[in-house]
Amino acid sequence: MSKVALRSRWSAQDRAMRRLATPVSVITADHEGRRHGTTVSTVTRISRRPQVLGVCLKPDSVLAKLATAEGRFAVNVLSGEQASLARHFAESSRPDGAAQFLGIDWRPATYSGAPLFHGALAHYDCRVVGRFQVGDHEVLLGAVVHADLAEGDPLISSSGEIFAGKLIPVAENDEGPPPGLRPTESAKENVPS
Repeated sequence: MSKVALRSRWSAQDRAMRRLATPVSVITADHEGRRHGTTVSTVTRISRRPQVLGVCLKPDSVLAKLATAEGRFAVNVLSGEQASLARHFAESSRPDGAAQFLGIDWRPATYSGAPLFHGALAHYDCRVVGRFQVGDHEVLLGAVVHADLAEGDPLISSSGEIFAGKLIPVAENDEGPPPGLRPTESAKENVPS
């Protein structure tokens, strides 16, 4: 069945949920010499203090099992130039274990030992602080032990596709909201004087 045919069978709610644009990341783990990586489009900050990330994975994920067994994992937030990495780690037919990292420029994370990819926009080295099932996904929570960042544009997932994003700042309008976006009367009443 083609992507177009499949999409037309989805409900409006399913299609709307896929419109949530998110950065694409590859989560990696290394447990007792067994290395694994997987592409995800949902990594989110759960808490600022302490810094905790949430990662959504497929149920019974190999990555979640390895990360939980090791108690550690790493997040590679991909740049717009790393679409091939995203596709590679999303492909179920890729080699298992260390072979899936052959030919990829990476270094081991200081804390977790998991692969960190050269050229990624950000790396998070995490300690597992939770793992649970929510609906049709498994959520892995990680306290950030170490992080680093680089400059560049992100790889973005939206509507089931990936895009090399160019972040263009939105100019602030000193004259108030654009026409049609004026506060309602009830909102005006709640504005402090």
